[in-house]
Amino acid sequence: MDIKILIACHKPYQVAAGEDYIPIQVGAFGKKGIRVNDCPGAKTPKAYQDTGALLRDDEGDNISQKNPYYCELTGLYYGWKNIEADAIGLVHYRRYFSMKSRSYRKKHGAFDSVLSHDEAVALLTRADVVVPKKRHYYIESLYSHYAHTLDGSHLDLAKEIIASDYPEYMQALVKVYARSWGYMFNMAIMPKTILEDYCNWLFAVLEKLETRINVEELDSFSARLFGRVSEILFNVWLEKRMEEGLSVVECPVIDMEKINWGKKIAGFLKAKFFGKKYKASM
Repeated sequence: MDIKILIACHKPYQVAAGEDYIPIQVGAFGKKGIRVNDCPGAKTPKAYQDTGALLRDDEGDNISQKNPYYCELTGLYYGWKNIEADAIGLVHYRRYFSMKSRSYRKKHGAFDSVLSHDEAVALLTRADVVVPKKRHYYIESLYSHYAHTLDGSHLDLAKEIIASDYPEYMQALVKVYARSWGYMFNMAIMPKTILEDYCNWLFAVLEKLETRINVEELDSFSARLFGRVSEILFNVWLEKRMEEGLSVVECPVIDMEKINWGKKIAGFLKAKFFGKKYKASM
């Protein structure tokens, strides 16, 4: 099985060296290329061997200019439009799928613990789509967590669009908005045929959402809303497709940087109980 897993990168960083992994510079439009030599583990794509640069998301059919608003989705779009493979996935430079145990990661290191080709094939043999292990919010629904930490009107507008243009998804949307868990991070691995279905729907919804929000009025952190809304819309699409027979398999996710859980939990509680919206990534 030919699998291509894009690693969304916006700066030089060590990346996974597995045969399936392709680091891609997201938001590359108008920017200097990231060099392979500055990203340990990265391999030079054949088309870039003369430049020594990473693959860029501003070539071919692309939306690289939307990266300040769409985040890693510009990498997903590039994969959808420009890469041919049996299955395509998306991970982040600091976040990967992994089937390895904690003890294995401690002994061998995080980058040697990322999902291997054989493990990815095994997962895709078990189910149609590989998704991150559920993220639980416990005392919040997906909707209330977004509304408390960011701007709930984004999800309200997305709901209006779906009710108007994609009413067959409304039952799934209501169910997902009320859940206290979700498959987050815009990470997944799926056959190209299924990716086609997802991306055709997702980017159509986001384009309609763009017409209802003036991002020029927002600060740089708030303007990244389309990447955030898409995390929840992914769950809506999955729910609808699972009702039709699509199957998913969860895979744990590992972080390449230490997470400050104290800061994250404090920010979460301040947002819920004291109305302190997020002003920066945590």
